[in-house]
Amino acid sequence: MKLIKPLRTLSATAGILGMLLAAGFAGAADVSKIHFLIPGGAGGGWDGTARGTGEALTKSGLVGTASYENMSGGGGGKAIGYLIENAESNRDTLMVNSTPIIIRSLVGRFPYNFRDLTMIAGTIGDYAAFVVHKDSSINSFKDLVAEFKANPRSVAIGGGSVPGSMDHLVAAMAVQASGADPTRLKYIPYDAGGKAMAALLSGEIKALSTGFSEAVGMANADEVKIIGVTAPARVDAYKDAPTLKEQGFDVEFVNWRGFFAAPGLPEEEAKAYRDVLSKMYNTPEWEAVRARNGWVNIHNSGDAFTAFLAEQEKVIKNLMKQLGFL
Repeated sequence: MKLIKPLRTLSATAGILGMLLAAGFAGAADVSKIHFLIPGGAGGGWDGTARGTGEALTKSGLVGTASYENMSGGGGGKAIGYLIENAESNRDTLMVNSTPIIIRSLVGRFPYNFRDLTMIAGTIGDYAAFVVHKDSSINSFKDLVAEFKANPRSVAIGGGSVPGSMDHLVAAMAVQASGADPTRLKYIPYDAGGKAMAALLSGEIKALSTGFSEAVGMANADEVKIIGVTAPARVDAYKDAPTLKEQGFDVEFVNWRGFFAAPGLPEEEAKAYRDVLSKMYNTPEWEAVRARNGWVNIHNSGDAFTAFLAEQEKVIKNLMKQLGFL
């Protein structure tokens, strides 16, 4: 009898301790869960940003669980409309977006803009890149420009977004920097990077305008050659990729990406999301994701994010007028 009582006590104590530890671990995360809404298909820059951020947040223990939903359509408009129209039931949702949310509003394709959402934070910058099939005779952006100048209609450049979008705009900037007419560019749009990549591999397009992080993934898989990057200098994530500047084209561009929540989200919940994203930058899990993709840390939170986008809106509007998009 003397042995049984201590064993029962030990068992009970162990059970209580287990529950306390479990509760402690469950409560260790700053945010219990985040559902990431991705306005495009798999394989695109939005997809990679959302999944990379979710990976860093969950592996670092800052967020308990992360889930993902791809909602293509309307150049991102379908997802934005869904988030606005179903705001109350999507309080645990963060939608990733980037420069296109500004562009599509400027050209009148969206009936709303970033001001209609709850601003959470800008998180990264991703340079743009141009890639060709690994077996292509084109080995540099200079080669591509030479073919374009000889016969503009023979050089189809694709992108994972609609005409007048970021991929199109960057391609037009690069063509303009070569001294050619950007309005003669033959741009072919696809629903996100995965389908655009398939078009490149099948020969449907000659080159692809995309995000640098997407280009790195393709190049590492030995599917493409990166012939130009819009960075000021070569990027460590893929040192073999030449910049446009070193090839004589004065083009630098970095596309921000960040997160938005549904309109009307209570301030304490919005603050929790902003705080957890801020803490993420100091984790080794985030640095691993960032370095792997060649991203630049661009952190603008809350009101600073709103001010940043308002300034971007002015700059992009002027650029689009110069290039004939507006």
